[in-house]
Amino acid sequence: STLTLTFADGEANVVASIKRWMGTNKTLDVQPRKVTPVEASGDILKHLRHMAEEALGRSVTQAVITVPAYFDDAARNATKEAARQAGMEVLRLINEPTAAALAYGIETQSQGTIAVYDFGGGTFDISILKLENGIFQVIATAGDTTLGGDDIDHAIALYALEQLKIDPATLDVQTWNKLLSVARMKKEKLTADADVILKWEGVEVHLTRALLEHLAAPFVDRTLQCCESALMDAGLTPKAMTSVVLVGGSTRMALVKQRVAEFFDTTPLDQLDPDLVVAYGAAVQAEALTRGNSDNLLLDVTPLSLGLETYGGIVEKIIHRNSPIPCAVAQEFTTYQDGQGAMKIHVLQGEREKVSDCRSLAQFELRGIPPMVAGAARIRVTFALDADGLLKVEAEELTTGTKQEVVVTPIAGLEITEIERMLRESSEHARTDIIERLLIEARVAAELAVAEVKAAITKDAALLKPGEQGMIEAQMGTLNAACQGTDRARIDHEVQALNAMVGPFAERRMNQAISGALTGKNVEEVK
Repeated sequence: STLTLTFADGEANVVASIKRWMGTNKTLDVQPRKVTPVEASGDILKHLRHMAEEALGRSVTQAVITVPAYFDDAARNATKEAARQAGMEVLRLINEPTAAALAYGIETQSQGTIAVYDFGGGTFDISILKLENGIFQVIATAGDTTLGGDDIDHAIALYALEQLKIDPATLDVQTWNKLLSVARMKKEKLTADADVILKWEGVEVHLTRALLEHLAAPFVDRTLQCCESALMDAGLTPKAMTSVVLVGGSTRMALVKQRVAEFFDTTPLDQLDPDLVVAYGAAVQAEALTRGNSDNLLLDVTPLSLGLETYGGIVEKIIHRNSPIPCAVAQEFTTYQDGQGAMKIHVLQGEREKVSDCRSLAQFELRGIPPMVAGAARIRVTFALDADGLLKVEAEELTTGTKQEVVVTPIAGLEITEIERMLRESSEHARTDIIERLLIEARVAAELAVAEVKAAITKDAALLKPGEQGMIEAQMGTLNAACQGTDRARIDHEVQALNAMVGPFAERRMNQAISGALTGKNVEEVK
C-alpha cells in the first residue's frame, strides 16, 4: 500500500501502532497539523469504511470493532468515538482474542477450554476461554501492550547496526524507520528461508533463522510469562487446554509455534490465517447481531476490578477482575455518622486495597438521605457493565427512592501499559496490602466504637454509676493510643476491653428503653 511504501521510505509523518495511545491525551505531530489518537483512528476507520463500500457496492454505517483485551473504559470509549467520527455505529466492541476464538469455534465446532495466543506487531494478549454448548466465555486474560513483532524488528535492526559499527543514536527518525522496515521484511523472509542478506548503505549483513530465533527468544519468553499469569487467574494448568489458537503475524515464526507447543503440550491450531482470524470472528459476530442466525453466545470479561471507596480510604470491589460481561452487581452500604444527609460515591478501578493505589474513575454525591442514626440508612449501589465494557454506576437511598448515577466516560484515560503495571503491583504487594487493609478496618471499627460510646454517654449520662465514666473514658484513651500504632491485635484487644467495660451501662440503657416503650400499655397491646 501507499502507506507501507511511505513508511518504508522513512517518511516521518506516518502514524503507527496508534492503538497503544487510545484513551490518552497524547497528540501526534502529523504535518501540517497535530492529531489525537481518536482522530487518527477515525481516519483509518473511515478509509476502511470506504474500502468496504467499494467492495460491497453499498453504504456501510455499522461495524463490529475488535480491540486489545486490555483496553480500559477510556480506550474503549475512544474507539467508539473514532468510529462515530468515521460515520459508523458500533454494534459491539469485541476483545481481539475473543473474536479469534469465535472464528475457530464456528469453523471447527470446538468444545472445551481454549487458549488464544495473540502475538501481533505491537501487542500480546492471552485469553483462556470455555467453549461449551455454543457458549463462549472468557475466564481469564493477560497480556503486554508493549510487546510484539515490532520488538523483534527492533532487535534485528540493532544487531545489523552493531555489525556495521554504526551508533543507533546517529540515525534520524526517517532513517531509523526505513531500517526497521527492512528488518521486518527480512524477518518475514526468514520464516521460509534458512538465511537472508540484509543490505544497508551498500554493506551486507548475513542473517540466519537461528540468529533470528536467538534475538526473538527473550520476547517469546515474556509471552509465556503472560500465559502463566492467565492460567493462574483461571486456576488451570497448561495441560488443561483442549486446544491453543494462534493469532497475529508473529505466530508464523517457527520458534513461536515450537515454544507454544512445548508450553501447552499440544500442537497449536493455525488453520486460519493468523492475520485474518480476528476479522473473521468480528464478521461472524456482526452477522449474528444483524441477522440473528447464530446459536453462539459470546461472554467477555472485564480486565480490571471495579469498586468504590469506603470509610477509611479502602476499596470495596463490586465487580471483580475477569468477571463475565455484560453484568450488573448491586451491594448495600450505610452511613457512619448520625444524621448523615449525603454520601460520596467514589468509583475506582484496580486490584489494590487502598484508594490511593487505585485509579479514580468518577465521583458524585447522593443527597437526600433521611436523618437517621449511623448504620440505619440503606444505600444500594449498582455497577452495570455493558457488552462494550462501559460502566454505569447508580446509587439509590431505599427509603425515599432518591437516585443518582454516573456513566464513566473519562476524557483523559489510563495508558494501556499502566494496566499491566497495576496488575503486577497488585501481585507484588498482595501481602502488605491485605495487612494494611485489616489494620485500617480495625482502626475504623475502633473509631466507630468510641463514637457510639461518646454518644451514649452524652444522652444517658444519668445511668452511669460513680466512677464508671472515668474508667470508660480512660479505656477510650487507651484505645485511641493503640490506633496510633500498627499493632492490629492490640487495637482489637482494646476494642473488646471497651465493649466489656461499657456492657453494664449498655444493659441499663436497654432496660430503660424497654421500660419506656412499655409504659402505659396493657398486656394485650404488647402482644
